[in-house]
Amino acid sequence: MDKHQIREIIAKRVALELKDGDVVNLGIGLPTLVPNYLPNDVNLTLQSENGLLGMGPTPPEGEENEDMLNAGGGYITAFEGASTFDSSKSFSIIRGGHVDVTVLGAMQVDVKGDLANWSIPGKLTPGMGGAMDLLTGARRVILAMEHTAKGNNKILNKCNLPLTAKGQVNSIVTEMGVMEVTDQGIELREINPMFTVEEVQAATEAQLIISDDLCEMKS
Repeated sequence: MDKHQIREIIAKRVALELKDGDVVNLGIGLPTLVPNYLPNDVNLTLQSENGLLGMGPTPPEGEENEDMLNAGGGYITAFEGASTFDSSKSFSIIRGGHVDVTVLGAMQVDVKGDLANWSIPGKLTPGMGGAMDLLTGARRVILAMEHTAKGNNKILNKCNLPLTAKGQVNSIVTEMGVMEVTDQGIELREINPMFTVEEVQAATEAQLIISDDLCEMKS
């Protein structure tokens, strides 16, 4: 699979996790693709942390509005009835516990649900942004991430990069499958039929718990 196919598989599967009535925040990068795959019968509200409720999908090429950008600087649209406001109000929504789900990217995640997604020592970083607030303020945290990075494991026994937050991750969606962080460890609940359980485990440092109800990854 090329990178585009991998990102499409992940974004499509994450979109199926979002339910009617949810207020959902999308992190920068891969998570911003999720609105492009939302089912037509699901009505939810997407929040952009730079100050928008009612965010829509990426606009077609040539129809971008220079004033409509998400927190990562990517072009977005807004649904009818959307509202805009300043960053302080946006973070009041997040810190006040009004976000049902946040979808974030990850450099590393471990068996305890610890997440590292903002800094690699020795490399220039723009800062943590709102990830720390989202991880502690949202009711549910879903990671949308490639399973490995240049062949290196990203799902670990213990993160070794600077943490964004400890013990806050609920679900992990990669091109290989869907996993839940449990008290016993990371449980593989859905698998992409392109891979075997053995291949998923070989790409994962942490020892996976294989669900008794393991099924084919929804799409």
